[in-house]
Amino acid sequence: FAFLLIYVEKNMDISALAEKVSNAFREKAKEFLVTKNDYTQRQNLWTLLSTYIDGVQEVFETSCYLSLSEEKLLNDGFTMLLPACRGAELSMVLNFLQVVLARLRSVHERVSQGPQLGNTAPAAELPLVAKEHHLAVASALWRNFFPYLKSQRMSQTPPSPQLADTAAGFTLLALDIPSKALSDLQPQPVLSMMRLFGWDDMVWPQLVSRYLMDLIENSSLCEAFSSMGYTSYEALTVRSWLRCVLQMFLDQPSGALAKTDAERTVGKAYMEQLTEMTRLIFKLSEVENILLKANVGQSVFKQDPKNALVQFIKAVGRTYSGLQTLPEKSAMVAKTLEYLGDVLKYVKPYLKAKGPPEGLQLTYWIIGCLVKFCAPILATSKAQQLLFRIVDCLLLPHSVLQQDKELPVALLSAIQESLPLYLQGLSFICCQSQTQGAYLNQLLGSIIRHYFGRFLPSSPTAPGAGQHPLLTALGSSITAPQLLHLHKTTLHVIRESYLQFRGHAPPPRLASVLAFILEVLQRTQSTELCDIDLVLPAVLKCLLLVNELQVKKISTDIVQYMVEGCQAGSGGEHATQLTSVFRQFIQEYTAVYDHRVFSILETVAVLDQTLVTSLIPTITQSLKDSEHKQGLGRNAAQREAYKRLLSHLAEAGQNEIQKLENETD
Repeated sequence: FAFLLIYVEKNMDISALAEKVSNAFREKAKEFLVTKNDYTQRQNLWTLLSTYIDGVQEVFETSCYLSLSEEKLLNDGFTMLLPACRGAELSMVLNFLQVVLARLRSVHERVSQGPQLGNTAPAAELPLVAKEHHLAVASALWRNFFPYLKSQRMSQTPPSPQLADTAAGFTLLALDIPSKALSDLQPQPVLSMMRLFGWDDMVWPQLVSRYLMDLIENSSLCEAFSSMGYTSYEALTVRSWLRCVLQMFLDQPSGALAKTDAERTVGKAYMEQLTEMTRLIFKLSEVENILLKANVGQSVFKQDPKNALVQFIKAVGRTYSGLQTLPEKSAMVAKTLEYLGDVLKYVKPYLKAKGPPEGLQLTYWIIGCLVKFCAPILATSKAQQLLFRIVDCLLLPHSVLQQDKELPVALLSAIQESLPLYLQGLSFICCQSQTQGAYLNQLLGSIIRHYFGRFLPSSPTAPGAGQHPLLTALGSSITAPQLLHLHKTTLHVIRESYLQFRGHAPPPRLASVLAFILEVLQRTQSTELCDIDLVLPAVLKCLLLVNELQVKKISTDIVQYMVEGCQAGSGGEHATQLTSVFRQFIQEYTAVYDHRVFSILETVAVLDQTLVTSLIPTITQSLKDSEHKQGLGRNAAQREAYKRLLSHLAEAGQNEIQKLENETD
């Protein structure tokens, strides 16, 4: 190599000498490839091979124009050397390759700018000769190094950052000297490289994020995509970022195993890489435009990548809601779907392995934010298929639907925390959808039916139960139409599936079900018509047929809350509905449960005397119908119980007692 360097310094062609040295290198590389277990021989061979690599690097760094047949030094010996390298050996070769790539691009750019002013005539002819050699060097790099690089995209373990940096170097080489890229990358090698290393969903996220970080800010690359009319460059880069964030816990063990120091270091390094990638993504013009329209400050990219992704999702939803025309909205839906890609495919490894817990938490939270904050987009016909797949994969998969089957704690915890996001988003979509309203309502009902039971404690005071996610979803106010819809659907599902008696046997966990209903009513701070219609008949039945003290206490509280919420004397729609429910209750149960019915009405009379007074004709008629049916004349015990009730109803009650006593047989 001393001779080679002398030739280079004197600007003499090194073709013959380079051929001789590189042939010797090829033979040693072949030996190195087949020597796997003999440590001493490997060490001896590596000493020779690394000396060759250092020498070639020095030649490239010393050569002024790379026009002296330097390509001869990059022969097919490297195709045998690279697969045989391990750890530090591979690191050295990749480092060398990056130096050569950078040097070739730098010299080629300088030569391509042509002779400078004042150059002599012979020097003016140099660019043509140099460019031919540059093409030969580029060809050797693609032929002898790139196939190995490409083969490592799908390695079993996350590849080193150097691999990503080297792939980025090849991408920029394809930009500068496109004609020499391999035939399978043609006719647009830069686009092919981005598809291989930047946008492929199967490539390790560690590799993708590092690769894109190296390239995002390169203005020449952006210009190249613009000039070829490829408008998806930024959208696909955003999609890759989204995948990298979602898959940040991909290579962690699923169990609760303690991480080793090495794993923690790798995790920390990747988080730093993701944070930097996030900063760069938020500088893309498309992303800046969305954040601007949504009035989101640029400070969001200073947060951790997970929160930055949520802020971006919110901004997308807000931007869509601010659009006025149909073409604008349609374009935004298409763009959003391009950002998301096959988002469920990205999280499938977590779902399949049922872990690690951090991965499941992240999955359910991020996609829950998508359902809630991009609900107007998911309500469109273009995006509804994605919504249905989200529900099928995350909320109603086969394993979850088996009520008697225990689910992993990590999965249940992730669902419990994020379920309110899905329910609120789906309720909005149910109210908006023009085409699939009935099916969406059915889906919402299925989710509520399943998870109401999953997260319902065995008793209202069960320890460690925490707040039911449905309560969180319903929030403290139901002024928004979608929350009213969720409120109504929830109560409907509870009535149909959790308040049905089997004969006289009460439904299971009845006290917990009633406690939930009471909590919902108290949180909404107003009684809705649907509450009276859906809940009150079932609660009155519980009060009538169940003797358990806890059930009686909570049922009484619910009745009190509803009666006080819509006083019968107000004359409004609520009062009419309330009276109707009590009238039906009296007609249905007085014949068999007269004493209990009167006892319940006595309690109600204390709360709202006017309501019970308005029911006197119904009660009297039910009493007489019962006596007529029995065919035994007046029922003295029944009448005494009724008179006790009437005694609480002031003048109207006394008048009715008088009428009953004045009756003749």
